[in-house]
Amino acid sequence: MLIENKGIKKDNYFIPPFVLNEGEIIILYLFEGQYFLPTELYLKDIFTGKIKHENVLVHKHLSFVEYIFEPRWRSLFCPITVGEYLRKNANTNSNYATKIYERNKWITNKTKIHNLAGNIRKQLSLFATLSKSKNIVFDLSGQDPLGAEETYECVKENVKNGGSGILIDWAKNMIDWAKNMEDKCTKLIQIQWTE
Repeated sequence: MLIENKGIKKDNYFIPPFVLNEGEIIILYLFEGQYFLPTELYLKDIFTGKIKHENVLVHKHLSFVEYIFEPRWRSLFCPITVGEYLRKNANTNSNYATKIYERNKWITNKTKIHNLAGNIRKQLSLFATLSKSKNIVFDLSGQDPLGAEETYECVKENVKNGGSGILIDWAKNMIDWAKNMEDKCTKLIQIQWTE
């Protein structure tokens, strides 16, 4: 057991109880709206061990797949390359550290991050995170439907190999492949809004 949630209650919502074990993927469906981002960030901090919650036992911290951000001044004067990003953010001894090159033959060590579209940036961040941890929290922000499906399939493959994942999602009914998400995961948990 990696995470045992006995129920997270805040002023305007309740996350029902669930348990995350190795080899499982949970979709935590928050719906869209003004509360999505602050709620996602709060839950991410709990699951990664940055903050404690009295009703959540985190036996093993998860790693969050961050969005790759490059300051504007850096992209103009000294752009971050894929190779530099991986050296700083990935375990270079892991097979995941080179997966971005295998999946996208046009990418090299010298490809500049600011030249990558949202789908590829998310893949790069995902592979860097998976190179260090097999247990992750992720979202599908910044991706189109095809990229979101590819990211989810990569995580499912990792889960089959003993990893685990929590997808914090808002677009369950927005894109075709996501309409039957309960069939694609171990558990589908929906937030209960109290306002």
